[in-house]
Amino acid sequence: MFIAGNLLIALARVLGMLISVMYLLILVRALISWVNPDPYNPIVQFLYRVTEPLLEPIRRFMPPMGLDLSPIVAFLILMFLDSFVVQTLVDLGMRLKY
Repeated sequence: MFIAGNLLIALARVLGMLISVMYLLILVRALISWVNPDPYNPIVQFLYRVTEPLLEPIRRFMPPMGLDLSPIVAFLILMFLDSFVVQTLVDLGMRLKY
């Protein structure tokens, strides 16, 4: 069973890294939005393409406001996933390992 435990721990680490990267990308996108970026810049296009699949469904469920608060909601969702799902996978992997 130690193989399944190691697999779950590795999966949790990869998922944790992906959550951290997405958190950073959303943060950069939110900061860039303050300075009115060039929409034709490849970096801006990359940030929009990567983060929009997470932010767009959140915007659909939020009531219209003057500010776009979807990055804050996305941060909360990512923090929940990191502290609950990733930690649960690590704990389960540790139990299977020993």
